[in-house]
Amino acid sequence: MKKLLILISALIILSCTGNNESVERMLAGMTLEEKIGQMFVVRPEALDTGAVCYTLEQMRERRITSVSGPMRQKAQKYPMGGVILLDHNIKDKDQLKALTSEIHSLPGSPLIYIDEEGGRICRIASNPSFRLMKVPSMSELAASGRTAAAYEAGLYMGAYLDRYGIDVNLAPVADVNTNPLNEVIGDRAFSSDPRQAAPMVKSYLKGLQKTGIIGCLKHFPGHGDTQSDSNYGYAMSRKSWNEIQDCEMIPFRAGIKAGAKLILVAHISLPNILHSNIPASLSPEIIQEKLRGELGYRGVIMTDSMDMGAIVRQYPIQDAAIMAIKAGADIILNPSDYPRVFEAVLAAVRRGEISESRIDDSVRRILAMKAARQ
Repeated sequence: MKKLLILISALIILSCTGNNESVERMLAGMTLEEKIGQMFVVRPEALDTGAVCYTLEQMRERRITSVSGPMRQKAQKYPMGGVILLDHNIKDKDQLKALTSEIHSLPGSPLIYIDEEGGRICRIASNPSFRLMKVPSMSELAASGRTAAAYEAGLYMGAYLDRYGIDVNLAPVADVNTNPLNEVIGDRAFSSDPRQAAPMVKSYLKGLQKTGIIGCLKHFPGHGDTQSDSNYGYAMSRKSWNEIQDCEMIPFRAGIKAGAKLILVAHISLPNILHSNIPASLSPEIIQEKLRGELGYRGVIMTDSMDMGAIVRQYPIQDAAIMAIKAGADIILNPSDYPRVFEAVLAAVRRGEISESRIDDSVRRILAMKAARQ
């Protein structure tokens, strides 16, 4: 694993010199286990040596705010490409800086992810010990009529995220809030009008990029028209693909054109497109045909959190991860029981169910994204 740390450091140095072969050299030096690990972003609790997996309430009670020796040992066997922090992992400025430094030194050189959208979703700014200005909700920013307000929000949040060692902000929300009964998006979206949302998404993303923070468009192909919350169970949109093209895709296309390096795919079902209840995050048609093919997206694609009700109530956790990879996802976010899922993916590659070249395709994109975070 020390070798992987050295290789990633070399990759960043080489990327600064414009060496196009650096990713391939690094990939060639990685073991299969190291490559598979790059495809997972997990919570700190996934490395805990206590329970196999925790509920959110248990995680808050456990309150992991540092990396212990046993956690580091577990990461030797189960390396990961990223770690995502929630509010209960964050106490104050000094603790957060120490924690992000510890995580960065783990096997796999993980990037650190967070949800710091603005409004009601702010893991750091909602903590009073940081004394930060809390950015308004996206709908409030859009209501100002100033696209510059979205840029300024991304710039402000990106600056303090960078200061505390965060690499990836799972924002902006590129959804269009077209369903007034929507339980999960609401004011997290910029607008119910895609043409108002699109320039806001682009400007917010550009603000983050200016600070070096990697932004993420979510929740593809659009969670704004659903009524249910996929955190808890089945959520769907009855729109046709033509209807989605004329609405939800407008902000996503704007974000892709602005250079988005990461897109998060939702667990929503699209029965009038897929003719089944399969979530978009597990669908080759949505990921490969629509996002990669029609939209021409070449960056990293990650699933929404795989411990959400829309997944765990329908699929065994290891099967869902394998389905997502086969569908074209590059990163699996928050699988419950990470070691079990890691071993299942490893076994699937060894028996030929997933080719190693398929893993390599994703890891190339992930390493290139890591090199861009300097």
